[in-house]
Amino acid sequence: MKREVILTEKAVILAAGRGTRMQRTHGADVLSGDQAAVAQTGIKALMPVGRPLVDYALSALADAGYRKICLVTAPHHDALRNHARPFSGGRVTIDFATQHEPLGTANAILAAAEFVGNDHFLMINSDNYYPPAALHGLRNCGGAAVAAFSPEGLARGNISPERIQSFAVLSADDNGFLDRIVEKPSEQYFREHPGPPLVGMNCWRFTPTIFAACKAIPKSPRGEFELPDAVMVAIRELGEPFELVRCDEPVLDLSTRADVAEVTRRLKSVEVRL
Repeated sequence: MKREVILTEKAVILAAGRGTRMQRTHGADVLSGDQAAVAQTGIKALMPVGRPLVDYALSALADAGYRKICLVTAPHHDALRNHARPFSGGRVTIDFATQHEPLGTANAILAAAEFVGNDHFLMINSDNYYPPAALHGLRNCGGAAVAAFSPEGLARGNISPERIQSFAVLSADDNGFLDRIVEKPSEQYFREHPGPPLVGMNCWRFTPTIFAACKAIPKSPRGEFELPDAVMVAIRELGEPFELVRCDEPVLDLSTRADVAEVTRRLKSVEVRL
């Protein structure tokens, strides 16, 4: 099913997470003083990896053609808002939305509903640096879509094969659209589905339909409103097809303190233009 391209200029960055893995993991001895201080706060978007990680994300989005950005933050994230606010009006405009309670990614998306309005939009995590091919690919779709990363591409980044197995697998239907999201698939799943999997790294393009889906789901056993649940409601109940945009390039993942040095090394040659 070929869809007419609908370019979007809006992007939402989810940055309200508590960063508990960054706070709890060891490795303070390999961090600079500034890095250790940010790690303690859990605000990974502000982690200095040359510059704060959010600077690289904003620059990459601008390079890909996104001009209107919304940062979803927690109520106490004044430092992040104060850092990003001066960049608004350059290559991008920056708005802010607040997720008042840590109730999951689907709840965080709802915080950006006023910013999105009736437009399509990109959604990414604040603790990942996504390749330009994925950002461009999603912008040039005709509707809802998800970046589907190959294990070979991810392995060229800072994500080990063992870690790749802990991410969600995206299953396609016969038409190449998203059919199922398998969270942390078991070894049995891989035995039953031979061949390289397509990996989801929370890099999505949504239409406003996602807001109705986010409102329709119950809390998960973890007590949160989970984005994969909302996506499946959008597909199964609201008839929203999600195109799979395949990408063979790496994602830089900043989950723990042990990731900081390698992400810093890999971003050293990346120019930031804001």
